[in-house]
Amino acid sequence: MPVDHSHHIDDPNRTTPAPRFEVISSVPAPPVPDASEVMTLLVKLPPGSAGNPPHRHTGPAFGYVVQGAMIFELEGEPERVVRAGESFWEPGGDVIHYQDGNNLADVETHFLVTMFCVAGRPMLIPVSADELDERRSRRAPRP
Repeated sequence: MPVDHSHHIDDPNRTTPAPRFEVISSVPAPPVPDASEVMTLLVKLPPGSAGNPPHRHTGPAFGYVVQGAMIFELEGEPERVVRAGESFWEPGGDVIHYQDGNNLADVETHFLVTMFCVAGRPMLIPVSADELDERRSRRAPRP
């Protein structure tokens, strides 16, 4: 059932143009860790950067590509390219984030991400080579 996401209040006394809103994405709220810290980051990937090695986040993350194009891959999903003006999200927790690299060899890619993390724990938790091998069957087939 579609929901009308009205994001303004009618103002009969308005003398300037009303703000315009466009819903880029909407997902049901995933669980957020207790004692969370919320942070918003601007990530800048140099041309051709592979991004971070496989990792986890302690809570959900919501992002938007501002410039360029990012290769994005979560455990169980095929890799995909997220372009400027598009959004992405991940549930965090046990799900491995395999890729967040720049899909472009000649231009920086910038994305904003808001993360809900367990306070006092690292925002990125590396995944060992042994665990990657153990969970190989959970990764979507490679292109």
